[in-house]
Amino acid sequence: MFHVELRRFPNVARAFNLSRAELERRILAPWAGGRPVALDDRSFSPDRSRLTIYEGPLLDSGEIGLGRGWANATRVGREVTASVLEDARSRTEAALAKSSQQQFNEALLARCAVSPLALRDVLALAGERNPGVPLSERMALAERAVWELLHRRRVRMRAAGRLVDTEQWRPTLLNLETWATPTVAIEQLDPDSAQ
Repeated sequence: MFHVELRRFPNVARAFNLSRAELERRILAPWAGGRPVALDDRSFSPDRSRLTIYEGPLLDSGEIGLGRGWANATRVGREVTASVLEDARSRTEAALAKSSQQQFNEALLARCAVSPLALRDVLALAGERNPGVPLSERMALAERAVWELLHRRRVRMRAAGRLVDTEQWRPTLLNLETWATPTVAIEQLDPDSAQ
């Protein structure tokens, strides 16, 4: 079980006997996302409050009553704040990255539905959608999008007008010159056709 204390002087709120799912939903998801956590009719924002989490055995009502709950939670449990928060932040960042990749993939498909798109234009699109992001990250976003869409059979790749065989996808995408030339492009693949 998890026991939580939120503190922002002079206010303190505590919750006891939370399951991992409750901890995630009520405390960690908003906190890791930078949003305030509501507890005991108070709001605690991550930038102005302190969060402490203990993991330990279930505390019965006699162990929580008369203000003894937090002392008992800290006595029989172990503090896990840093590790639990790091885990929650990692999952939040991974979910955001996945969402960003999916959105870029969809934008790329929409462009390919209009006309074939040179790989250098895919990289330019990554820059338009992510201004100020380092080139290496834009390149990774573009490469991953093309790779995923090729494997999901949503697009096909042509080099100098000729279809690129499946075995050549990887070496083509790993070649830096491929991303600079207008002759290597992707186009939307008709779902009923074979590559």
